[in-house]
Amino acid sequence: MARTRKRPFGARTARPKRKRKGFFREQAKCRFCRQKTNEVDYKDVGVLVKLTTQQGKLFSRKRSGNCARHQRSSQRAVKRARFLGLLPYVG
Repeated sequence: MARTRKRPFGARTARPKRKRKGFFREQAKCRFCRQKTNEVDYKDVGVLVKLTTQQGKLFSRKRSGNCARHQRSSQRAVKRARFLGLLPYVG
């Protein structure tokens, strides 16, 4: 029979050390807020292409860096541009 080593009273098991989290970085402003635009223009195809993937899907707010207001506005603009044939539905 194998003997197990007893721990002294009150001894704790070894815990993994916690990783230190970095300091919070101040979030950058939305690109449209920096330019002080009210609404994203559906005719500005160059900007709309940057907001979509190669497959034609919209980037998320986290990925694109837009605020909620301008994300909704860019979503509408992309849909309008697709309807008019300025942007493809599928990449």
